[in-house]
Amino acid sequence: MSQTTGVPDGPLYLDKAEPDIFAAMSGVSKKIVAAAGEAGISERLLELVNLRISQINGCAYCLDIHHSKAIRLGEDPRRLAVLQDWQETDLFDDTESAALELAECITRIPAPAVRGEVEDVARRVLGDAAYAVVAWAAVNMNAFNRISITSHHPVR
Repeated sequence: MSQTTGVPDGPLYLDKAEPDIFAAMSGVSKKIVAAAGEAGISERLLELVNLRISQINGCAYCLDIHHSKAIRLGEDPRRLAVLQDWQETDLFDDTESAALELAECITRIPAPAVRGEVEDVARRVLGDAAYAVVAWAAVNMNAFNRISITSHHPVR
């Protein structure tokens, strides 16, 4: 704590302050990956979802982590370069497009009519099991973005 201002020195990392809660959140991530495999959703697609959500939320820490992971999983750097404007390209297939659209919808929470349309299309394209996995992945990534942003996690 600064002796002159009484303000704590440096950020409070939520993951370090409450490691059991953070471990539970990380456990949810592992369950999502397992459910994704069962639902036919690849880890690469989950990383695209994680990256897109982190772009929307402006979480540099999560962008760094998930960009590296996507590359390790074999994602094409060209697709990563245009992910922010994925709808303007033909580089993403129908499954990927439905997942990205759903993830954006869950992150931005548009008007109910728009939400309903996006959800209907995503369920038709993905099927209920994959839809549920992508939805959980989006909810979870939004939570992790908020943890990292609130904690001021640095990009190293």
